[in-house]
Amino acid sequence: IEDTELPRPYAQAEKARLISRPEAVGKMKAAISARHDPNLVIAGRTSATAITGVPDCIDRCRAYEDAGVDMTFLVGVKSRTDLETIAAALQAPIILGGAPNEMLDRNYLSQLGVRIALQSHKPALAAMKAAYDTLRALREGQAADTLNDVADLELIRQLTRADHYDEAIHTHLEPPSKT
Repeated sequence: IEDTELPRPYAQAEKARLISRPEAVGKMKAAISARHDPNLVIAGRTSATAITGVPDCIDRCRAYEDAGVDMTFLVGVKSRTDLETIAAALQAPIILGGAPNEMLDRNYLSQLGVRIALQSHKPALAAMKAAYDTLRALREGQAADTLNDVADLELIRQLTRADHYDEAIHTHLEPPSKT
């Protein structure tokens, strides 16, 4: 649940703005109270480090923790010093979004309580390009069975957990054998 003012107001040329802390806390509490699945993780997301600075980021994240979020999601942290300062002040696990490459050492991040470190939108962008290239090739007349760089059956079964699915069908949907 984000504390950035989105969508951006009409004709706003300056950088992103944050909503007020009370409004953000209200959004966090609303999401938490609406949760029906106790396994659903609710993260309080903030870009405060880049917009208003580390002290405000810490204050906001603490308020979100007090509201009951399961994780804090930090965007715009640009230095190890800032990350270390913020992490030391928080209790909840951290999602780190868009950090510079020099900050992405897994052991270092783990010691600070970072459990997820997003490394840009590259996987989604790669999937988008692959879908575009495939659809373009088909439109231009290439036969589907001649396409390269597509998932083979083994990868599809792995990604869809087909063995688990097949076992569930066997367990729950096949009639018992008559003896």
